[in-house]
Amino acid sequence: MLAPGSVNLKNFDFDSWLSHVEGLGGSRQAALKLFAGIFQRNAQVVEDLRTAKFVEAKVRDAVLATGALPKLSVIERRKAEDGFVKYLFSSPLGGRFEAVRIPIFDTKYVVCISSQVGCALACDFCMTGKLGFQRNLESWEIVDQVLQVRAEADRPVRGVVFMGMGEPLLNYANATKAARVLCHPAGLSISGDAITFSTAGWVPGIKKYIADDLPYRLAFSLTSAIPEKRAQVLPIERTYPLPQLVEQIRAYATHTRKRAMLAYVMISGFNVGREDALALQDTFAGIPIKVDLIDVTDPTGKYQPPSAEELANFRNELQVLKAPIARRYSGGKDIGAACGTLEASQRGGVVLEAAPG
Repeated sequence: MLAPGSVNLKNFDFDSWLSHVEGLGGSRQAALKLFAGIFQRNAQVVEDLRTAKFVEAKVRDAVLATGALPKLSVIERRKAEDGFVKYLFSSPLGGRFEAVRIPIFDTKYVVCISSQVGCALACDFCMTGKLGFQRNLESWEIVDQVLQVRAEADRPVRGVVFMGMGEPLLNYANATKAARVLCHPAGLSISGDAITFSTAGWVPGIKKYIADDLPYRLAFSLTSAIPEKRAQVLPIERTYPLPQLVEQIRAYATHTRKRAMLAYVMISGFNVGREDALALQDTFAGIPIKVDLIDVTDPTGKYQPPSAEELANFRNELQVLKAPIARRYSGGKDIGAACGTLEASQRGGVVLEAAPG
């Protein structure tokens, strides 16, 4: 916890930070230099900011006198056979949550981050949902996941996906504030189109996302275009039925002039038949889409991924969509880092005692 009267220097986006620095009598240049020191250079202690150039002395002294740089604690790092690394964090504000470092073609990393401790949506195949909701993460806790992974990485971090623990659109203010830090040139300088928010269908959040004209990507977790099936595994279907979600997906595609990404978790014997493909065709007629096929990963064994034959047949049936179809690799299964399995657990893989690389 922060000491009384101290200022959390990590809990600003640049606009709010600029206002803070100007309130101390500083210039925009000073704000940029200090912001870069905090995020771009990942200052570990406030004293690290003393060397920031072109910062008025009174501003530097005020920041050093009252500033604090809280940090998440890494409880454990586990590396999977396929190179995925799962980080288990704890926060001084309470709770444990996970992030995953994902290798891309041996050239870069994407980090899958959490936005909440637990999740309130209780998707039936998702281990995070079984934890229930504990609290929203503050923006600094979201950003610090990336800062810590990046500090240990042997390749650059070029992308971030809000696909870890929690529904990011239920923590809209903090998640989007974190994204602004991630993509700011003086922050982590990650391209906006390399930041993806995933939603299970929180319609009010999608509406606000579109209205705010955010520069990031949005992925829609669909799992079925048959409402009765969707309701069996995604309880949110009973709150915001599929027609309402489809209306927002259409609005998103129209607003961005891009194909809407549908994340489709495949479950053997459940949603990978001809009727499922035809339902997708009917439901999204006239809406430009692309479909990401994802194998379900359920450690309880209740749900199983499709067999090779089921997958091949389903992909053939999906040709009626006349849309791009991709199968997303769901890595890190042996350490509980695959899609839907994040649960703040400690199991599997190789424990990394030191920084990877």
